[in-house]
Amino acid sequence: MAGDPIVNAMTVDVEDYFQVSAFEPYIGRDKWNELPCRVERNTDRILQIFAEAGAQATFFTLGWVAERYPALIKRIVEAGHELACHGYNHVRVTQQTPGEFRDDVLRSKRLLEDLGGVQVLGYRAASYSIGSKNLWALEILEDCGFRYSSSIYPVKHDLYGMPEAPRFAFRPNTAEGLLEIPVTTVELGKKKLPCGGGGFFRLLPYRVSRWAIEHVNRRDRQSGVFYFHPWEIDPDQPRQRGIDLKTRFRHYLNLSRTESRLRRLLLDFRWNTMAHVFLSPH
Repeated sequence: MAGDPIVNAMTVDVEDYFQVSAFEPYIGRDKWNELPCRVERNTDRILQIFAEAGAQATFFTLGWVAERYPALIKRIVEAGHELACHGYNHVRVTQQTPGEFRDDVLRSKRLLEDLGGVQVLGYRAASYSIGSKNLWALEILEDCGFRYSSSIYPVKHDLYGMPEAPRFAFRPNTAEGLLEIPVTTVELGKKKLPCGGGGFFRLLPYRVSRWAIEHVNRRDRQSGVFYFHPWEIDPDQPRQRGIDLKTRFRHYLNLSRTESRLRRLLLDFRWNTMAHVFLSPH
């Protein structure tokens, strides 16, 4: 990618292994404080990896994590990364009323801003849970002072997705000033296929992800948005018992390979924060 002027946005959804939506049927939120936390250790490891690569990123952080690890929030900001909001305790927007959603994002935003000493401009919904049936959430985000959201995934998926949404950054009619920035997809024929990280980054060979992001940069002439979680670089995390096979496969697949693939990705492309890529004049 030498000489290519396009910069992509690297993002981290800062949550612990037991907080993923797929574990909701098995691990109640009332049990979270009883489980061994690994998010601080794993996020510090990510900060080290980014520093070695000279990359900046956006950290969409749960208020639950920030409240328990305030020094981690300071380290993220001091390293020059962007601090952004992921809600308080990973409740999907589809499970909230408008009033509950507003309270949740305001509580999280204020907490992060107090701890980080910076303005929080961005929001990402738990499990990309904003779609065609709850676009009201985007109006609330704008009212709460957010400049952008990265909460709509323009794919068809069994857990989330709004396949009719645009593939690249757009301003929804429901929120004139708010920019919605979808995670990146690649278009093959009439199908949009995920290529912006998560489980697909672990499932498919690295060369597939590399090709897809190159395609978006060169053919579409657009910046990509990539995401992953701290638990995805942690193959030694406690294994959960009694979970269904699909959940087990999705969560634990190729955890031992994620860090090495991430390091290659950081070298193969240019990366910066969401705010720098999408809000800053270039």
